[in-house]
Amino acid sequence: MALNAITSRESVLVTNKLIRNTYTLLSITLLFSAVTAAIAMQMEAKPLSPLLLLGVYFGLLFATSATHNSPWGLFFVFALTGFMGYTLGPLLDFYLHTYANGGELIMTAMGGTGVIFLGLSAYALTTRKDFSFMGGFLMIGILVAFIAGLGAFFFADQALALAVSAIFILLMSGLILYQTSEIIHGGETNYIMATVTLFVAIFNLFTSLLHILGFLSGED
Repeated sequence: MALNAITSRESVLVTNKLIRNTYTLLSITLLFSAVTAAIAMQMEAKPLSPLLLLGVYFGLLFATSATHNSPWGLFFVFALTGFMGYTLGPLLDFYLHTYANGGELIMTAMGGTGVIFLGLSAYALTTRKDFSFMGGFLMIGILVAFIAGLGAFFFADQALALAVSAIFILLMSGLILYQTSEIIHGGETNYIMATVTLFVAIFNLFTSLLHILGFLSGED
């Protein structure tokens, strides 16, 4: 009994450390991406071509995954999140210059993203429910939505693009629950990979909300 109690206590300490490290790194990377987005806006950076954007994104994602157990993992997680922040700059510029209430749309999307993320994270942390069963569904759903998103972009299909944004909001909400559950129950033991997953979920949640709000608002 004493040994079990000690083992259980050690497991709780390890989990708490993982949660603390993950949310600390996530907060720093979100701030860093905001800085790179602001730099891109100051530079009036143009949107990258989809192929270049995807190539760099997946390259950095692979590098982060391959080095997550070494000091290089931190370097690549900042390279990835900084790059994603930089790509956000032209998008924010577009909303600010295209919509009369562009600033309000951005702040609303940011606030909505924060509420969803904090609410779902708190729910998973307090209830400690196991959402590992969602893993397969989320992987397939994200792949299908990603392909549909590419189709909407290349064929300029606004209706499909809106549907994809709505689906991504649901999928990213599920991903937040899933990843938080994995941290709690030992499915994820590396804070760098946990951070990357949550960052990507927050990023896609924000851009999807912004797209839908922009459509509902209408252009200036």
